[in-house]
Amino acid sequence: MTSVAAAVKAQRVLVVDDEPLIRWSVAETLIERGYVVCEAGSAAEAIAQIVSGGVFDIVLLDLRLPDSTTLGPLEHLRRLAPDARIIVITAYGTPSIAARCMTLGAGFLGKPFHLSEIVSAIELY
Repeated sequence: MTSVAAAVKAQRVLVVDDEPLIRWSVAETLIERGYVVCEAGSAAEAIAQIVSGGVFDIVLLDLRLPDSTTLGPLEHLRRLAPDARIIVITAYGTPSIAARCMTLGAGFLGKPFHLSEIVSAIELY
């Protein structure tokens, strides 16, 4: 295994989206590329995974979840996991939301997206 492949294998990703098909397709795509992937269907579930000791290098965070439609979970996750790279994914993005995400140190990707865009966002961010 090359050092690049080993570095990718070490990357732990938390996919937070209330749509099971999106979580599954993103997780499968990332697993095929050597990432270790966990899933959460709500902001509370994502926060609970981190509070209980989950350490993630990358968090893909849907903006609209059953328990939140604001940037509150992003702010909370940023405090709990300051070193994690967080990428907000949403179909309800506006330029001001994208700017706020960047201010909070997060990337931003609009829905719908192609799975290759998720991979590129992770690699570039």
